[in-house]
Amino acid sequence: MEFVTRLADHVGARPDKFYKATLFRGDALLLGVNCLEPGQTQAPHDHAGQDKFYYVVEGEGRFQVGADEATAGPGMVVWAPAGVVHGVVNQGEGRLTLLVGIAPAP
Repeated sequence: MEFVTRLADHVGARPDKFYKATLFRGDALLLGVNCLEPGQTQAPHDHAGQDKFYYVVEGEGRFQVGADEATAGPGMVVWAPAGVVHGVVNQGEGRLTLLVGIAPAP
């Protein structure tokens, strides 16, 4: 089935920067996975006209959304409204795995 996948089949690592893979992409939503190894960062950035969420699958990350920062772990959701600067760093000792959604799709 094209609309069913296992998240674990899309998890990975890169030594030079964080890993990301697209799970699904439609006209209204992009759903993907981001994996950050210890010390890796997704630099602060924004998406004009696109909301974004991070669902923490495993690990713990330090998230920036606008002027605020917070630590989030497994089962927690971080939301960045359209146009607001956001980013994350893995300050933990293990992999940080995030289910990421962006709407509307880029």
